[in-house]
Amino acid sequence: MSRIGKNPIALPQGVEVKVSDNVVTVKGKLGELTQELTSGITLKIEDGSIVLDRPSDSKEHKAKHGLYRSLLKNMIEGVSTGFTKELELVGVGYRASNQGQKLDLALGFSHNILLELAPEVKIETVSEKGKNPIVKLTSHDKQLVGQVAAKIRSFRKPEPYKGKGIKFVGEVLRRKAGKSA
Repeated sequence: MSRIGKNPIALPQGVEVKVSDNVVTVKGKLGELTQELTSGITLKIEDGSIVLDRPSDSKEHKAKHGLYRSLLKNMIEGVSTGFTKELELVGVGYRASNQGQKLDLALGFSHNILLELAPEVKIETVSEKGKNPIVKLTSHDKQLVGQVAAKIRSFRKPEPYKGKGIKFVGEVLRRKAGKSA
């Protein structure tokens, strides 16, 4: 992980980084994120890039060095461009709709599933005739988008025989052969 930590992070236009008491605050056009740095990792901002340093070559410091570099890079990318996850509902009668921050899923259960999303996550549902419904999640926080997408996917994971369920767009499923008669 230490090689990842050594790479500098480029600061795009319009992104502001502040450090106070080992708490890094990144502010951009899409929002603001904070992260606490622990275990002696130090941060330097020099001529449009951020460099992280570690105090020693111990296993813990090497691991944290790469971890915090990746977290800061994701924060900077998030407040400048944002992150998007798309989920596809595969199955007959599977539907998705949203009213504001409420997601309504019909997944073949006896009742619809209602999910209230955090205000940081923007949701959009796309339903075209002849195509599977798609749920688009957008936010400046990569961890939050991934967590919400995983929660939605957990309601009906894709099964290996027909592939029915909620899957990420572009996800390749391992399929099994059915019974041979």
